[in-house]
Amino acid sequence: MMLLLFAAGLWAGAQNALAGGGSFITLPALIAAGLDPKLANITSTMALFPGQITTGIAGRSLVSGTDRVAFRWLALISLVGGIAGSLLLLVTPSRAFAVMVPWLVLAATLLFAWSTFGNKPRLASQPPPAWVTVATQSIIAVYSGFFGGGAGIVTLASLTLARMPVRNAGGTKNVLVALSNLAAAAVFAFSGAVAWGQAAAIGAGSILGGYLGARALKVLPERVIKIGVIVIGAALTVGLFLRG
Repeated sequence: MMLLLFAAGLWAGAQNALAGGGSFITLPALIAAGLDPKLANITSTMALFPGQITTGIAGRSLVSGTDRVAFRWLALISLVGGIAGSLLLLVTPSRAFAVMVPWLVLAATLLFAWSTFGNKPRLASQPPPAWVTVATQSIIAVYSGFFGGGAGIVTLASLTLARMPVRNAGGTKNVLVALSNLAAAAVFAFSGAVAWGQAAAIGAGSILGGYLGARALKVLPERVIKIGVIVIGAALTVGLFLRG
């Protein structure tokens, strides 16, 4: 079982680096290993953040702010939001919120597809006001700490809508999600609600997968990345609706 969890972490780490949604690989794997859904969710966050840190470091040359919001503010929002979301998870059942997840991933996938391939009017080619990006990233950061599934895709959609080039958006997304999950993991580590053995197996796989995915992000053609994000988002959406 530990070998299968390592493989799930490897897959999830690479998927997180390229698009996001790695927790939808690790969460079912942890439930199959006998953990209840809430414990599996917390353990998944704890397990994946080392790989996300590795991914963020490996792709740091791609990181940037948007035209109207500096990266340091996006980073601060991610840290604060991750803490807030993790505290909310510890006191709130996640079942009701999880019902929203398929719709959120679907909306994010459609938003990303429109922002990269759609025929946008002239006004839409301009970056949104700074407050829109700040508000969006705040919501995403809280969501990432609370549940996290698909947070990478939503972040990628938000950054590309702010007119950040998709390759830079991929690298920046990796760092922002890593910061949110790092903050959440710090809270969870002291909560006593982590299955540490399973977390270690997935974490080891996610570190290797995150590094390989970050390397691929630097060399893959931009169009391949765009299409890959949409395919992964569509597959996640279908899987989530079927699971629900």
